[in-house]
Formats: sequence, C-alpha cells, structure tokens
Amino acid sequence: MANVLTDAQEIVTKPREVIYRRKAGCVIENLKKRNISALYCQTSKDAIEQVCKLVPAKATVALGGSVSVIQSGLLDVLRTMNIKLLDRYREGITNDEIEEILRQGVSADVLVTSSSAVTADGKLVNEDGRGNRVAGMIFGPKKVILMIGMNKVVPTVDDALTRIKNVAAPLNCIRLGADTPCARTGFCDDANCHAPQRICSQIVIIESNRVKDRITVVLVGEELGY
Repeated sequence: MANVLTDAQEIVTKPREVIYRRKAGCVIENLKKRNISALYCQTSKDAIEQVCKLVPAKATVALGGSVSVIQSGLLDVLRTMNIKLLDRYREGITNDEIEEILRQGVSADVLVTSSSAVTADGKLVNEDGRGNRVAGMIFGPKKVILMIGMNKVVPTVDDALTRIKNVAAPLNCIRLGADTPCARTGFCDDANCHAPQRICSQIVIIESNRVKDRITVVLVGEELGY
C-alpha cells in the first residue's frame, strides 16, 4: 500500500502533524468568521516570531497566567524586547506587586496569554480563578494575542469545559499548590470545590469579537500548556 509509514519516528510524528494542520485550517476559518484573526505555526519558534511581529515597540504588554507562554520560550523573548513588560513572573516579585501588575494589565496596550480551549467552530473557552486574564480578553487592551497549542482544540464548548475541569484544572492546582478535589484525585468534583482554593471561578465563552482583529489566535502544532 502506498504512503504507509514504517519509520518509527514518522509513525509517531507525521500523522499528528497532518491532523494538526488540517484541524488548524478548520478552526482558523471559523475564527475569522467571528472577527478573530488567526494563523498556524508548526513550531513554537515560528509562533514566537509571529507574536513578536504583532507587538508594537514601546507598548505596555500584560501577561495572563499561562504555562504556554513560559513553556514555549515566548516569555524569555518578550523580556528582551523594547517594550514595557508587566512581568508577573520576574524573580523576587512580591504578592502585592503581582496584584498591582494584574490591575495594570487590564488597561495595557497588549495582552499576551493563551486560551484554556478553542472549539472547532471558533469559540474561545476559558475558566479563571481571579478573572484578570478573561477580563483583559474581553475589554481593555487594544490587542490580545493568544498562543494556543493544538492540544487545546476540541470539538464543542461542552468538550472544552470538560477539558478545563478534568485536564487543565488538576494540573494547574498542583502547579499552584491548591488543595482541591481535582488535585487530589485528578477528576473534577464541582460540588465539593470551594473558595479560596478553587481556581475555577469565572467561565467566559468568546463567541465573537466586535472590534475586528483585536484578538489574534496563534495556533501552534505542538502540545503547549495544560
């Protein structure tokens, strides 16, 4: 049979690359119908290059809480740019300084972060603890740039919420040291998850963007973040 993969590395990587590219094409088309700009990069390196092109010199740039931004290396590159970076991750920062940075971020020129999930029909689905990340996505910054690994692409909003509750939330709770039911078992137990430990507090579904191209989604053909 023609085109059958036999090399061990290709068996693992090639089908994933093809499916990611095809899924991305579908998602990008639907995002654009919702007034959301979108593009696809096969690697984090290429994605970082595209993100940096979108950030104006001397802009004030906020960071939403994002493992993807750190894991990809984007944060390291942003730190070298001619911008005012509201760096919530800098070494030695205090809790009071973080709180002030989060408040400033809502009125920054640019917000750089990720999304918890994106659906096949182009909806951006997020659930936050404090709400600063989703607040900035909705209103404030003139430009919002979302770096999203293809592992976060799901068929529907229901699938997105399931993913957030049972994949992203448990991992983030462990990362943040939050003692929640999902951190203890790996599964969401919504009825028994309460503040202040609970990190799932505000659900936001962005179904469209009234200001054309204010939001840009950069899909990456890798697994990034949770």
